[in-house]
Amino acid sequence: MLTTDYARLCLASVVSHRLRSFLTGLGITVGIAAVVLLTSIGEGIHRFVLGEFTQFGTHLIVVSPGKSSTFGVSSAVVNTVRPLTLSDAQALAVLPQVEAVTPLVLGNAPVEHDEFTRYTNIYGVGPSMPDVWTMGPALGRFLPDDNPRHARAFVVLGSTVRDELFGQTNPLGERVRIGSSSFRVIGVMESKGQMMGVDLDDAVFIPVYRAQAMFDREGLMEIDIAYSSNANSERVSERVRSQLMQRHGGEDFTIRTMDEMLSVLDSILGAVTIAVGGLGAISLLVGAVGILTIMTIAVNERTNEVGLLRALGAGKGQVLMLFLGEAVVLAVLGGLAGLLLGAGGAWLIGFAIPALPTHTSWTYVLIAEAVAAVIGLAAGVAPAWKAAKLDPIEALRTE
Repeated sequence: MLTTDYARLCLASVVSHRLRSFLTGLGITVGIAAVVLLTSIGEGIHRFVLGEFTQFGTHLIVVSPGKSSTFGVSSAVVNTVRPLTLSDAQALAVLPQVEAVTPLVLGNAPVEHDEFTRYTNIYGVGPSMPDVWTMGPALGRFLPDDNPRHARAFVVLGSTVRDELFGQTNPLGERVRIGSSSFRVIGVMESKGQMMGVDLDDAVFIPVYRAQAMFDREGLMEIDIAYSSNANSERVSERVRSQLMQRHGGEDFTIRTMDEMLSVLDSILGAVTIAVGGLGAISLLVGAVGILTIMTIAVNERTNEVGLLRALGAGKGQVLMLFLGEAVVLAVLGGLAGLLLGAGGAWLIGFAIPALPTHTSWTYVLIAEAVAAVIGLAAGVAPAWKAAKLDPIEALRTE
C-alpha cells in the first residue's frame, strides 16, 4: 500500500464519522488543554518567584549568627555563640573576590515629619548596601562612608515613605524623626517593589551603628556579601567561614549562598510544576479510554471492509497500521486542539489577572503533544490487532 493511500484511508475514516471523531478527540483535547494550562500557570509562578528572589543579584552570600543545626550540642555550648559585629563585616570586606559587604540590623519605628507619621521598617546598613543589593538612590545619594561608630545622622528614604511624608516636594536636606532621634534626609531610593512579601519601598535606611543603638542590639542580624561574578561561590564561602572561625574561635554562624538557596527553591518549584501538570494528565486517561472504546466499535462496524482489504492483498501488518494510524490521527488532532485551547486559556488568564503570571513552555507543549500521540497509539493497539487477525473470508461474509 502506498503511503499516500495509507494516509488517505486514515483521514477518510476520521472525516466520514465527524461526530464520532469529534467526541473521541474531545477527551484528548480536554486532557492536553488541562496539562498545558496548569503547567503554564506553574511555570509562570516558577519564573515569577525566581525573578523576585534574584532581583538583588545571584552572587550573594548571607552570614547570620548561630548554627542552623545544633547536632545535639548542649545548651552550654550554644550559649557561647558570639554575635556578628561590625569588625567581622570589615574583616570580610578585604577577602579576595569579595566586592562589597553590608552589615544589617532591622527594626520597626515611627518616622515623623511635621504632622505626618508613618510606622515602617528601619534598615541599619553600611554604605556599600547599594552594591550588595543592586539598588541605588533615585534622588540624592546613599549613606556616606563614615567611620561606622561615628556615622552622621543621615537617612535615605524608600519611595513609599517619601510619598507619604513629603508628597511630591523635594525632601533632600529636610529632617525627620525616627524614634527619639533626628536624621537629615540625603537621598530617596529607587522603587524596588516587593521581594517575597518584603516591601523595600516602605522602609528607610540609616547607618548600622545608629540602628543598633536605636533598637538596643549588641550584634548584627546578618552580614550580606557580594562577590565577583567570575568567582566560585563555594570557594568564597569557604574563605568567609575560615575568617570568621579564626575571629570567633569556632563555627557559631551560618553561611548561605544564593546558589544554594536558588537550587533548593528551583527544585521545589519544579516539583510543584510537574505535580500540577500530573493532575491535568489524569484527564488524558479519560481520552485514552475514549479512543479504545471507539476504535473497538469501529473494528466491529468495519469487519466487512477489513475482509475486502485482505482479499485485495493487504497484509496483517498493513491492516494493523491502518487502524493504529486512525487512532494516532484522532489523538494528534485532539492534542493540537488542546494545545490551542490551553495556550489560549493561559494567555487570557495572564491578560485578565496580571498578578497571576503564566508562561507556556515549549518543552511541556511538545511533551504533551507527544504524549497524546503515544496515548492514541497505545489505545489503538488492541482494536488494531483484533482487526489484523480477522479471517478475510469470514470478514467478507459479515454484514
